[in-house]
Amino acid sequence: MLPLVKTSIPSRELLMPELEKVLYSGYVAQGDVVEKFEREFESYIGSGNTLSLNSGTAALHIALILAGVQEGDEVISTPLTAEPTNVAIKMTGAKIRWADVDLNTGGICPISIENNINSKTKAIIFVDYAGIPCNIKAIKQISDKYNLPVIEDAAHALGAIYEGRKLGNHFPFTVYSFQAIKHLTTIDGGALQIQDDELYKKAKKIRWFGLDKGVSRLENDIKFQGYKYHMNNVNACVGLVQLQGIDKIIQAYIYNGKYLDENLRNIPGVELLEYYPDSEPSYWLYTVKVENRERLIKKFADNGIMASELHKRNDLHTFLNDFPTNLPNLDIFYKKMLHLPCGWWVTKEDCDKMISIMKEGW
Repeated sequence: MLPLVKTSIPSRELLMPELEKVLYSGYVAQGDVVEKFEREFESYIGSGNTLSLNSGTAALHIALILAGVQEGDEVISTPLTAEPTNVAIKMTGAKIRWADVDLNTGGICPISIENNINSKTKAIIFVDYAGIPCNIKAIKQISDKYNLPVIEDAAHALGAIYEGRKLGNHFPFTVYSFQAIKHLTTIDGGALQIQDDELYKKAKKIRWFGLDKGVSRLENDIKFQGYKYHMNNVNACVGLVQLQGIDKIIQAYIYNGKYLDENLRNIPGVELLEYYPDSEPSYWLYTVKVENRERLIKKFADNGIMASELHKRNDLHTFLNDFPTNLPNLDIFYKKMLHLPCGWWVTKEDCDKMISIMKEGW
């Protein structure tokens, strides 16, 4: 079965010598290797300060704290995402206010964001779902107009580009996931890209119990709530080796995504997604809208290919549905949304097989 997602691990020859150095160094906790990974990831993104963490969820939580979100506040978010995006909001004690999606892209709809702003709104979270950049220009305009901090969840979109710069350069806080099946994995982990230097210093304390690791414990004075969210040297070592080949990995996704874009046009029952001007997806999942989705999923499975909607829309979770909302665009989009495999493990022959299956009809 051709999997929808798959973990990318560097070759034994590249990874194991570096990993053994760390494992037998006598220091496997957070240390110099973590620091090196952070600086190299910063270089890859192109701006800001990288705070490495043990998960993307931790990155979301710290971003919300830095944005000033507290119990009783509201955060505008999208229900079309993996659950951690919105579980993190609940971790602060805030409530989730749903914005609808753009019917053409699946990304959060700026008009719906603005329509949901009220006196309790303290932040906006949006997700570059499946690796497709959202309408960043419009979201920035809303942020400026209402003086609301924006958290970009780019967990699916490492290497995606908007206006010539990688995601991570456009908002105060950008979240990445390095969980097992993402473009880059540290086995498990995540990062928060923070543009402000002072907030970065604060975030370093939040991820380690509120303690300043640059000062001895006897001299420390905890002044706010912190957590055990740090990355360790072992995970960071895997990340450093992954970074050596990350461009090749991401380009494989992009090549397959563009190939499918070119060859799935004008097939009855298939609608391609649109991409915003000046944006370049990194295609973590290849996403289309199709009629009779379940029938097509079965046909793919019968031909040895996994296809799925993958994520449950988050407003169907009781715990996350603070304000039940009519979301007509999401209703239409989610009913038709289908993800196909397009990552580094997918060959041109695999793509041609998927194209042929869809051209045959279902």
